[in-house]
Amino acid sequence: MVKLSVIIVNYNVKHFLEQCLISVFNAAKSINSEVFVVDNNSVDGSCAMVRERFHEVNLIENKKNYGFSYANNQAVKLAKGQYILLLNPDTVVEEDSFEKCIQFMDSKPEVGGLTVKMIDGKGRFLPESKRALPTPKVAFYKIFGLSELFPKSKKFARYHLGHLNNNETNEIEVLPGAFMFLRKETLEKTGLLDEDYFMYGEDIDLSYRINKAGYKNYYFPETTIIHYKGESTKKGSLNYVFMFYNAMIIFARKHLSDKNAKSFSLLIKIAIYFRAFIAVLNRFVKNAFLPIIDITIIFFSYYLIKPIWENFKFHGDGQYPDEFLLFAVPSYITIWILSVWFNGGYSRQIKLTSLIKGITIGTLIILVLYALLPENLRFSRALILIGTAITFIVTYINRIFVHLIKFFPQKFKQNRKLRIIIVGLIDEIQRVEKIITEAEIKPYIVGKVAPLAESQSNYHIGVINQLEEIIKIHKIDEIVFCAKNIPSNQIIGIMLQLTGLNIDFKIAQPETLSIIGSNSIETAGELYTIEINAISKKNNVRNKRIFDIITSILILIFSPLILLFLKIPLKLINNSANVLLGCKTWVGYDKKSDVKLENLPKIKNGILTPLDLGSKKEHSDSFIYNSNMVYAKNYTIWNDLNILTKGFKQIGR
Repeated sequence: MVKLSVIIVNYNVKHFLEQCLISVFNAAKSINSEVFVVDNNSVDGSCAMVRERFHEVNLIENKKNYGFSYANNQAVKLAKGQYILLLNPDTVVEEDSFEKCIQFMDSKPEVGGLTVKMIDGKGRFLPESKRALPTPKVAFYKIFGLSELFPKSKKFARYHLGHLNNNETNEIEVLPGAFMFLRKETLEKTGLLDEDYFMYGEDIDLSYRINKAGYKNYYFPETTIIHYKGESTKKGSLNYVFMFYNAMIIFARKHLSDKNAKSFSLLIKIAIYFRAFIAVLNRFVKNAFLPIIDITIIFFSYYLIKPIWENFKFHGDGQYPDEFLLFAVPSYITIWILSVWFNGGYSRQIKLTSLIKGITIGTLIILVLYALLPENLRFSRALILIGTAITFIVTYINRIFVHLIKFFPQKFKQNRKLRIIIVGLIDEIQRVEKIITEAEIKPYIVGKVAPLAESQSNYHIGVINQLEEIIKIHKIDEIVFCAKNIPSNQIIGIMLQLTGLNIDFKIAQPETLSIIGSNSIETAGELYTIEINAISKKNNVRNKRIFDIITSILILIFSPLILLFLKIPLKLINNSANVLLGCKTWVGYDKKSDVKLENLPKIKNGILTPLDLGSKKEHSDSFIYNSNMVYAKNYTIWNDLNILTKGFKQIGR
């Protein structure tokens, strides 16, 4: 008889899924179990990874994302286990997590479902480990921040049951969707997850129905899991706000009285618009503040400099008409700001080189256009050059300002490299060290730590029980654990122990090419991986688009000559227009064969391919795949130019 069925719904979190599955199989070694992965049409190579690495997994590949509830139900209908665990892919379970949960459930037949203590990647307790039903009052206190003001209040902090001890087993109302350990017979009585919920709310709905069926839900902190909160969904997005609160409206309509449902729905709608407004405002201020402040101060500087320059050059005579400030200066500023933007001057990582390059190119464009203008519109080259200096000084000072304020995302790159230590045995440390050194982000590896005293050698700077002293003495920023040598429950225990030291943690699972980071893959430095992803970097995406725009415009301008002398088909005009509009790109992957592209970064369909560099003979699938891979891995704008030049006669195909 199958004791446990583990069901994981995945959507584009391949590296986290891989780590999750390793921990699941470690925890299920002594249990008669089965594991399902339901993939909701991922494009990051998740399915290929599961097929290649985890032959025991029952993989369900959906060709469309039907939502979290639908995907879970697909596997539940096939599951044979006495217990069913609905588990998020961005989690890591302890080796004895399943055994402890089964023992607890076996001893308490009145329990319909349980959840466990959850911590994030930095070892911090996640309050959503235990929750109450979002009644109108509970939701009101949560939405308008009273629960945060009074985190231990039985009344105001009820949403996350803040009055209950995080380390004590207690009956709760809502099981979080990240870890729902359920009795199969409970699901047979309550019914499956409600598919009206696409994402969010299905856990509240099912938990409520479990209680109504006469069962109890429990918070069980005798085992702890890591939940890399925010990986499966981007919780700062407007989409999240709408989906989450709309799920609460669906719940109210289904389970509350008409009067309560209406008042609750009204409250939620107010909350949706309030949170949406805050989210839009927050995003606008974060992203638009820097260019707006640049534009404003540069213009104001010109306003102050103009009379000073007139007084110096023309002894106070009003040499420049009003049109100079009304039209010429705004034009200069527009060109400088756009040039800075195209050269990465508004990226999250502030680079002085991007600023210099952007302003220099902008100035050259202004001077070229200035030379083409009629005499009466050429106001002053000197003021253009003065403006160049002002623009650099202003933009640089503004970036220092936003760097110092935590609210803004733009930051200078730290001069000091991240100081890390690796915990494990020599062979595994060397494998992990290779991944780190080959990754894009290259921290400073201070030393290696042995997992046991008897395994310590001259290669190690200490033993795992000395970590606290090692961190303080060597000023360590991050610890990488080799999961092959250290069990998950020990890693999680250490994370809980060292939480107060503000250390980042990463876990390197055996035989993987990725090292999962502390908080989120949305944060730079949170994931070390040997990946074919160069073409997907922001600066390369931007450069490729700029190349497409410029070359498309030039080809369209000179198309009469190209059509006349090179005898290229008229379709080149259609192709150029599609590339200009962003529907296609000049250079993309070769798709003529059966070669799979799921492990490569996604780009638009190309007119030309890397194969246009060489001969026209037939190539094997492996040759085509390798050509695509090399193009993706080592992308430069010169590659595109080279391919476009060599394959120019094919741009009309």
